[in-house]
Amino acid sequence: MNQLRKTGVMLAFLLALSVGLVAVASAEVEFEGDVYVGVFDKYLWRGFDLSGSQPVVQGGADFSAAGFTLSVWSNAQLSSDAGEGIDSGWNETDLTLDYTFDLNETVSVSLGNVYYLLDEADDTNEAYLSVGLNTILNPALTVYWDWDKSEADGLFYVLSIGHDIEISDALTLSLSASVGYNQENYSVSEDFSGWQNAEFGASLDYAMTEQLFLSPTFLYSAPISDDAEDLAGIDDEMAVGLTITFSF
Repeated sequence: MNQLRKTGVMLAFLLALSVGLVAVASAEVEFEGDVYVGVFDKYLWRGFDLSGSQPVVQGGADFSAAGFTLSVWSNAQLSSDAGEGIDSGWNETDLTLDYTFDLNETVSVSLGNVYYLLDEADDTNEAYLSVGLNTILNPALTVYWDWDKSEADGLFYVLSIGHDIEISDALTLSLSASVGYNQENYSVSEDFSGWQNAEFGASLDYAMTEQLFLSPTFLYSAPISDDAEDLAGIDDEMAVGLTITFSF
């Protein structure tokens, strides 16, 4: 990726950030956020098992105001996997800046950037744009662009749906499904463009108090093209976990 294109992306992102900050400065700002930590039997991301099927701890925090959200997320390997060359300890931290707004009652837009700080690979950045519909199943299309390390197109697309079912005042079942399409993205594989994986998720969110939540989760991922299996090395995977969240 040449330096001119990198600079253009950063200038566009900073311009959007500046516009949002002006809006924040001219309005009465209300802050909200959460902190959370969870234990999972493995780390799945875009169909990849990134922990060698070993358990991990993942935690983070989100801070939001006037449509902006700053997020910090980290992953820690609980046990080493000599075969995969993965050592125990903290091995990834992601920093995300997001700006979300409603175009109208039906359409919501999010744009932002994720900075991946990695121990086992080169650090990189992905800018993203997401458009969602505030209607049944909340369909959304998100496009990620690795403008940092990708030598080719560097794009990854996610089409997702989701639905929440309120079982009781304290218990909510959240269901989700998504498909991913890779277009020579550095973090996935620059060797192919094609369908990557399908994911199906479920979580049961139990409100222990108005601010404290306990959430068991399940995620299933499967490859949806031969290239995803043969070139990217995607297999059928399942992951389970338990997360506790404090909202404020």
